[in-house]
Amino acid sequence: MTPAVRPPRLRPGDRVSVVAPCGPVTADRLDAALDTVRGWGLDVVCGAHVRERHPTLPYLAGDDADRAADLQEAWTDPGTAAVLCARGGDGAHRILDLLDFDALRRGPAKVLVGFSDITALHEAFALELGVATLHGPVIATQYFVDDEVAQSELRATLFEPETRRTLAPPAAETLVGGTAHGVLIGGNLSLLCGGLGTPRSRSSAAGGILLLEDVQEDISRIDRMLTQLLRTGWLRGVAGVVLGSWTDCDPGPEQIRALMLDRLAPLGVPVVGGFGFGHLPGQLTVPLGVTATLDADARTLRLDEPALA
Repeated sequence: MTPAVRPPRLRPGDRVSVVAPCGPVTADRLDAALDTVRGWGLDVVCGAHVRERHPTLPYLAGDDADRAADLQEAWTDPGTAAVLCARGGDGAHRILDLLDFDALRRGPAKVLVGFSDITALHEAFALELGVATLHGPVIATQYFVDDEVAQSELRATLFEPETRRTLAPPAAETLVGGTAHGVLIGGNLSLLCGGLGTPRSRSSAAGGILLLEDVQEDISRIDRMLTQLLRTGWLRGVAGVVLGSWTDCDPGPEQIRALMLDRLAPLGVPVVGGFGFGHLPGQLTVPLGVTATLDADARTLRLDEPALA
């Protein structure tokens, strides 16, 4: 698995674009998030449709074409240094076939930040553009607004990525010991399963250190999704697995942990749980597309290079 191109880090005065490629945003949270990012010394602009809602499907932020157009415009704008996603939710897979990837390739490499439903975009941008991205907070949500830890993590990664070379969250837990080296990939389990067999989704995790997390899923459904990844051969050759949050996943942490051991330990690769990314307060920002060493016994991820150049 080939590492991706690392976009440049941000500097005060850079322009960043905020888009809503998935679910609709709440106005007050968006306004608060914009104030925070402007406070970092950045010039913040919003996509034309960022505050819209789909007329008949209210779980989407505007119609598919408009959401895709905002992302396309932000990425191809040569003056924009980063694209920050306002929300996850639903809808990212719906816009992938509306993006002009030939035009996106001609644009300069820049930072893409988001998680949850944004996993579909992380996958597509890795495969089609060969660019590293950031699994980090969607800014117009509780996972960023009023969350000083998540804000600090993202800001440090954007401006001073060399300070975030070693990730060692205190709640991390060794599930299967050992060390592994590979390219960081993955994100939300549901989104990875939803993309299986479709264009612009990864055909295999071979050679990767796989990040997995999810929210509000029953253990039986998590079991079905992990089993799907196993039965399709998608997990064959994976170097290691890093598990994030399983917030509001029934029946609770102990049984989720038991399921992870049942499904993942037979792979014979290092597995760490509780790594602090995903749907939880104070989430880590973790780069995707860069090479790293997972030390499951020490419960650390050590990046070969800073997340951004």
